[in-house]
Amino acid sequence: MHTAPLDASTLEACISAAVAAPSIFNTQPWRFRLNPGTVAFEVRAAPERSLRHVDPVARALHLSVGTSVFNLRVAIAHFGWSPVVRLLPRPEDTALLATVRLTGSHTSHPTGHRADLYPAIWRRHSSRFPFSGRPLPQNARVELAEAAHMEGALLTFPTADDTARLLRLTAEAEHRNRADSDRGTESRRWVHLDPDDPADTGLPQGGLGPQDARERIPMRDFTAQRHPERLAAQDFEPGPVLALLTTTHDRRTDWLRAGQALEHVLLVATAHGLRASLLHQAMEWPDLRRTLSPDPDDAGHAQMLIRLGYGPEGSATPRRAPDGVLETESPNR
Repeated sequence: MHTAPLDASTLEACISAAVAAPSIFNTQPWRFRLNPGTVAFEVRAAPERSLRHVDPVARALHLSVGTSVFNLRVAIAHFGWSPVVRLLPRPEDTALLATVRLTGSHTSHPTGHRADLYPAIWRRHSSRFPFSGRPLPQNARVELAEAAHMEGALLTFPTADDTARLLRLTAEAEHRNRADSDRGTESRRWVHLDPDDPADTGLPQGGLGPQDARERIPMRDFTAQRHPERLAAQDFEPGPVLALLTTTHDRRTDWLRAGQALEHVLLVATAHGLRASLLHQAMEWPDLRRTLSPDPDDAGHAQMLIRLGYGPEGSATPRRAPDGVLETESPNR
């Protein structure tokens, strides 16, 4: 079936949705190109935005690009097409991580997504503030797990004892991060106000907001050092709800699927009125990452630890403009 071309405003909306996705340290390590002949987006890695110390094998980069692929799929479906995704379509072109082709007519009815995921893209923000003790409804837990399953991943909700173990591992990873000057320098390079201005390295409002005064939850310290004056006398939720995202295998395609699963989970959570923050610290240390799953030999490979709950809305971090990530000509190969 012939697919009508994208008009300029729809193209911009699709790219804006893609770049609204979360990425490690807000590096936004992606580039896009629309092939007008096949009406397909090429989603490419931006290696200059990779993290040499924190992410030497580019697992988090693939995860980040996967989140943008999912947002792109949701936007395409919102505008009436059916997205067809191919991961690593040309193995010899290692920077080309996915293609997303538009199929069907513009008037076709999109299927496969909740209708409220597209508006959720613009409302989803990470929140590192305290959550209330209000429990997550069972139907929300089931739907979040189903969202991950649809993307080829598994989302589990650990027991209270296992939650405590996961938080200890996260705290150990954060302790290592604070002691590692190379990682601290790298994180400070990327956590800044303007993603297009490398000279702008100041954290907004003096940092990440309230920290866990009693350190029940190891919150990220992007300054890689202790700031007692920022440890507010606010207690975070006494029984945090964590969800562990895993995949059966640990290949590049699995990382990209995990990224899509992560964003699917986050958008469904947003549609349910839930807030989320990502506890990525232990993922950055191979030995700690291996121990995140209760039984690493049987429970798959940990890809992300998500904290969920009800609480204040997080703030949006800056995003690159669509024309800054959309290539008009084929990149050199």
